[in-house]
Amino acid sequence: MIRTVLGDIRPQELEVCDAHDHLFLRSRQLPGRELDDVAAARAELEAFRAAGGAAVVQWTPHGMGRRAADLATLSRATGVHLVCATGLHQAPHTAPELLEGLRGRLAEVFVTELTEGIGTTGVRAGLIKVAGGFHTLDAHARWTMAAAAEAHHATGAPIAVHLELGTGALDVLDLLCGELGVPGDRVILGHLNRFPDPVTQRQAAASGCWLAFDGPSRAHHATDWQMPAGARALAEAGFGDRLLLGGDTVTAGARSVDGGPGMPYLLRRLRPRLAAELGTELVDRILTEHPGKAFSVDWA
Repeated sequence: MIRTVLGDIRPQELEVCDAHDHLFLRSRQLPGRELDDVAAARAELEAFRAAGGAAVVQWTPHGMGRRAADLATLSRATGVHLVCATGLHQAPHTAPELLEGLRGRLAEVFVTELTEGIGTTGVRAGLIKVAGGFHTLDAHARWTMAAAAEAHHATGAPIAVHLELGTGALDVLDLLCGELGVPGDRVILGHLNRFPDPVTQRQAAASGCWLAFDGPSRAHHATDWQMPAGARALAEAGFGDRLLLGGDTVTAGARSVDGGPGMPYLLRRLRPRLAAELGTELVDRILTEHPGKAFSVDWA
């Protein structure tokens, strides 16, 4: 089952899915650029729905302004399925006092948010989001990933990983799958389009993990044009069944309703562009069948 903010649904009910995006996000690293406007979030969801979208997986983790109760309200109002994350981002994105309060109980917090709910909202998370560093895994990343693995083993929840500028994929897999025993198909690597190394991408895909190509992003647009060819190369190498697509809207200016590409761009422009490289059938599966597999859990 897919654990949405309104309850569990069958994978086939997810339909066309933006597999990595944000409706709400607050970071100490992005002052004044927060996604924190409920009306704008609703307008963005309605625009995505009008473009043919039916589901969004929000990767905003613990301590970054998820607004879980508002996610439930928005899902009811727009008819778009929403999946919420637990987890923890890199240390600079998180208040030091929050980090200190999580010492010794991080996995417990993840499990609680996955199985009981986020605070008093009654909304349960459907995935765990963590983050690596630039070409490395620091002590914070290892701490959060160890807790994510523990929570995965307790619940079955998938682990989604922010790769800093798309780097460090193999180190992440060595830790999560090698040392910590998480099955490859329970790991989703984000931002592969930001570091378009075809050899690393094929090696990562061989682990059985999911490769998320998420953008466009104003901060990382330099490699966007390479993504369709990279996805085609993976499909030709036999890894077309490991691909996911998302928009990763992280600032207010990136929303379509605020003048950016936003969530609708995924379906309005990126979908036909990818269909020209991969064929319509595979792109349709990437947007529907693949998220249903990547985020479904036999919830323990």
